Amino acid sequence: MFEFSSIEQYHARLNEGKATCLQAVEHYLQQIEARQRLNAFIEVYAEEALEKARELDKKRTRGDRIGKLHGVVIGLKDVLCYKDHKLSASSAILKNFTAVYSSTAVKRLIAEEAIIIGSCNCDEFAMGSTNENSVYGKVLNAQDETRVPGGSSGGSAVAVQAGLCMISLGSDTGGSVRQPADFCGIVGLKPTYGRISRYGLIAYASSFDQIGIFGTTIPDVASALEVISGHDEYDSTVSSKPTEAYSELSSSKKKYRIAYFNEALEHPSIDPEISSAIKGILGELKNNGHEVSPVEFDLMDYVVPAYYVLSTAEASSNLSRYDGVKYGHRTHQKGIDLTEFYKQSRSEGFGKEVKRRIMLGTFVLSSGYYDAYFTRAQKVRSLLTKKIQLIFNDFDFILLPTSPATAFKAGEKTSDPIAMYLADIYTVMANLAGIPAISIPLFKHSNGMPFGLQAMSNRFNELPLLRFSDELMQDYRKHP
Repeated sequence: MFEFSSIEQYHARLNEGKATCLQAVEHYLQQIEARQRLNAFIEVYAEEALEKARELDKKRTRGDRIGKLHGVVIGLKDVLCYKDHKLSASSAILKNFTAVYSSTAVKRLIAEEAIIIGSCNCDEFAMGSTNENSVYGKVLNAQDETRVPGGSSGGSAVAVQAGLCMISLGSDTGGSVRQPADFCGIVGLKPTYGRISRYGLIAYASSFDQIGIFGTTIPDVASALEVISGHDEYDSTVSSKPTEAYSELSSSKKKYRIAYFNEALEHPSIDPEISSAIKGILGELKNNGHEVSPVEFDLMDYVVPAYYVLSTAEASSNLSRYDGVKYGHRTHQKGIDLTEFYKQSRSEGFGKEVKRRIMLGTFVLSSGYYDAYFTRAQKVRSLLTKKIQLIFNDFDFILLPTSPATAFKAGEKTSDPIAMYLADIYTVMANLAGIPAISIPLFKHSNGMPFGLQAMSNRFNELPLLRFSDELMQDYRKHP
């Protein structure tokens, strides 16, 4: 029987002749079929994945050089272009659209011999925190199917959580990788803005969006980051800073300087058990010789409003291209003028949450409210970025909760969008500041659900962040 615990273990078994890529793909196809009810995958590339596996097995038998992700089975969030495969952002407005090119991240995965097994469900246009806003239906949390998996990358998270692939890619605009990782008890990394090319990623909010990675171990996530990071001539926002050997995670046993915010751990929205568990880890770290200090952070209640003003403004601009003319859903209503045609096509194609955010974004950009909302939100973003940079002058990492609560029941917050938005209170600051952040699965709640610890570092400090996270997984994990 095929078993997977890490990419390193998998590659060792391949080299020893104890496993094959074909066995791996067949195993995951069986698991996807057996757990269809989770609704993690929109489309599965079964025949294509099997054929790729056979090719890789032959190549390895010949003794040829193998890629860094040789035979690694990967799921892609349905916002990443993969040439000649359907791409819809889980929206009716793009249903049956086929990608005409591959994103840079996908190209780099394939170049290192990864096997793409399918596209994963998500909240429509990556807008949501529960994966209930999809034209394909909601995704279920494999730990407790009555609960949400988090969003917007819920399908990608559940695919890893339920053992339907080895790792997966998502996108993180305000926490859409870290929050579902937290709810599903897996690792979720959002790198520095500009560390991974956004070419071929469907845009939600262009100054926030970043491709992220899900896995069950830190080294697996690090290996994927090493492959897909780096300069890209097709993305003007990607950094030209050289990538590091992220997969080299040998522990330095260094004593770190760690900051935390009392305002976060004492916030009225946080579950007391989550607050207590994180305070416990902070105490253990201090007892083990790390410098652990509280830092005053008076912007906690401003980060969510600023994020939603700015991200919805960018969304209203980015989604204006979906008009039913060039591609995507087109209304069949006859006898209407061009303006009504646009209205009907967009009304029929977009879901409720996407419409809400487009309208909010259009409102804050309107001439009468631009200064009152958009300009002020930009000022908050600037203040936040400067404050976080000042903190990183004195500290290596900031530790926070990932979410104020564990995975909640499906449908619990759908009637209250404000409560849903406030669930992003601990994740959006990393996107506002453009810094890397990771959710590390360390804990189990008394309600039986997992939850994690969020660690942030300064821009482009992914390597120390991953090393520290790996040490936390090895030394402080409170559940198997």
